[in-house]
Amino acid sequence: MGMHFFNPPMVMKLVEVIPGAKTDPVVEDQVAEVCGKLGRTAVKVLKDSPGFIVNRLNAADTLFLCLILDKGVATPAEVDAYFKSQGLPMGPYELTDFVGIDIAADQLSYFAGVLSPEYGKGTTFGRMVKEGNLGKKTGKGFYDWSTGRAKIPNAAPTEKVTTMDLFALEINEAVKLIEEGVAKPDDVEKGMVLGMNRPFGPISVAKDLTNAEVKSKLDELEAKFDCKIFAPARPIQEGKLRDAIEGRLSPAAPPQAKTEAKAPTPGAPKAGGVILLERLGGGVAKVVLNRPKYNTINGEVLDGLDRIITEVWSDPEIRVVVVTGEGPIFSSGADLGQFFANHVAFMEFNRRGERIMRRLTELPKLTIAVMKGYALGGALELAASCDIRLATEDVQMGFPEVTRGIVPGWSGTQRIPRLIGLTQATSLVLTSERISGPKAVQIGLATKLIPPGDPDEYALKYAAELAQSQAPVAVMLAKRLLNKGAEVPSDVGLEMEAAAQGVLFGTEDIKEGVAAFLGKRKPEFKGK
Repeated sequence: MGMHFFNPPMVMKLVEVIPGAKTDPVVEDQVAEVCGKLGRTAVKVLKDSPGFIVNRLNAADTLFLCLILDKGVATPAEVDAYFKSQGLPMGPYELTDFVGIDIAADQLSYFAGVLSPEYGKGTTFGRMVKEGNLGKKTGKGFYDWSTGRAKIPNAAPTEKVTTMDLFALEINEAVKLIEEGVAKPDDVEKGMVLGMNRPFGPISVAKDLTNAEVKSKLDELEAKFDCKIFAPARPIQEGKLRDAIEGRLSPAAPPQAKTEAKAPTPGAPKAGGVILLERLGGGVAKVVLNRPKYNTINGEVLDGLDRIITEVWSDPEIRVVVVTGEGPIFSSGADLGQFFANHVAFMEFNRRGERIMRRLTELPKLTIAVMKGYALGGALELAASCDIRLATEDVQMGFPEVTRGIVPGWSGTQRIPRLIGLTQATSLVLTSERISGPKAVQIGLATKLIPPGDPDEYALKYAAELAQSQAPVAVMLAKRLLNKGAEVPSDVGLEMEAAAQGVLFGTEDIKEGVAAFLGKRKPEFKGK
C-alpha cells in the first residue's frame, strides 16, 4: 500500500493512498484512517498508475509549458505576466524556477518512459538542466535568482496563452484517469484542490463548460503543438464529458457474440429505471416516465425526477428538457396503490411532490411537456409545471381527485388558477371534467396542438429548434420573472425585470443576438 504525501509534508493536507494488485480493502480503509489521525485527507487511487492523480494531471501542464518555449509562442515573462493578471500570486515559470527545472525535466522523462513517448517532445527543460540552469537552487533558470528572489523582466501579458488552455488539458487528463478506472471524479477534484492548494479543480471547471468547448480547445492545442497528449480523450471525442465528470462513464464493453434480439415484453419498462434521462445532443434532453402501460407516478418516480432536475440544473449542454411518457400515454397520474402508514405519511408524500413540481418550474432550462393519451391528476400537475405544454387532439386531461375523496395535491389548486383563471380551474377541479387537446389550448392549459404523427418526435424537433434559437441566459431570467413576478407586487416585479435586463446587457449572447439580427442569420448562443 502506498502513501504519497505532498511537499512540504508538514504543511500539505493531501495524501494519495494507492493499493497494490492484491491489497485487502480493509487495509486501504485502515491507511485512510491513519491519514485522518495525522490531520491529513486521504484520496484513494483505485489502482496503481503512473503519476497517480495529481502528478498525472500536472504532467500535461508541464509538457505544455515546455512546448510553449520550444515553439517560441511566448517568453516566460509574458506568460507569467498573463497568469498574474488572472489573480495568481506566481506565474508557472517562476514557480518552476522555484521548485527546480530539473524536477520538471525528470517528470517529463519519467512519463515519456512509462506512459507515452509524446512526453519527450519537450526539449527546453532538458537543455537547461544540461546547462546547469536549474532555477533558484543554482541562481539562474528562466530568471536571475542571484539575490534570492526572481528578477522578472517587465513584459506585457501574452494573448497567445490562456487559462482555458490549462483547464482543457487538466480536464482531458482527468477524463483519462476516470475512463481508465484510476480515480473517481470527486477524488480527482479533491486531489487537485488539496494537492495544488487551489480553490477548485478540473471537475468543477468542466461542469461549467460544454463538451464542444473542451473538445475544440484540445483539438486546437493538439494541432498547434503537434502533440497527441493534447488530443481529446475518447469520451470527449464521443461527446461524453458530462458522463465522465458525473461518474456515469462505463468502460467500453468487450465484444460479444451476436445473439438474436428478443422483443421486449409488452408493457415492460425500458431498462434503466422508472424515470429516464436521455441526452440527445443539440441542447436537448428527454425525460421519460417509464412505468407503462399508464406511467403512473409513485415515490420512486418522484425521487428520480428530483435527481434529474438536480443533474440537469447546471449542465451547460442542456438548454431544453422534454418531459414525456414511455409509449402512447403521458401518465394517468399518481399511483394511489402505494402503502401509506397514516395520514401524516400521505400528507408528506403530497408535500414532497409539491416541492419537486416547484423545483421543475424553477429549473433554469426551457421545459416542454408532451401530453398524449392521458394527462390526469398528478400528471397534469407535472405538465402544468413545465413552461410549454404540447397536446395531442385526443389526449384526455382532467382532475379526478374529488371523485376519490381527495384534492389535487401537487400544486394543482394553486398553479392551475394562475394558468387559466379561477373560473376555469374551479370547473376542472370540482366537476372532474375531462377535456381534450383543442379545449385545453382554448382555455390556456395547453400551449399548442401536436399534429398527427408521433407526438414525441414532433416535440423533440420543436425542442431542437428552440434550443438553437433562444438565448439560454435570457430564458433562465425570463422564467424567473414570469414565475416569481406573479408572487410579488407589480412594482417589485418591474424592478426585477429592469435588473434582469441589466444583467443580460453584459452577456455575450446579447451581442450575438443583435449581430445575428443585423446580419440576417441564425444566432449561435453560448449561454454566457
